[in-house]
Amino acid sequence: MSFMEQVNRRAGEAILRAIRNQIRQNKPPETRETFDRLLGEGYSKDEAYRLIGCVLSAEIYDMMEEQRVFDEPLYVKRLQALPKLPWEACPDESAGD
Repeated sequence: MSFMEQVNRRAGEAILRAIRNQIRQNKPPETRETFDRLLGEGYSKDEAYRLIGCVLSAEIYDMMEEQRVFDEPLYVKRLQALPKLPWEACPDESAGD
């Protein structure tokens, strides 16, 4: 396994742990709500974790890119938009750009 494959695997494991912690601690509660909603819509557990992971990864990327703290309202908004992915711009997010 190459170095980058190891990094990607570890990053994925860390994202999954973070999501499981959010669900277990119910913080924010919208993570659990989104997980349950996605299961109810027919997504598998793995796919629901992957979709939520996309939102968390996008938030982490934005935090680093914009040098800002975690934006929980934006994170929740993006969770609620799933299965639409964060990089599929929401109309009100791109307004004014």
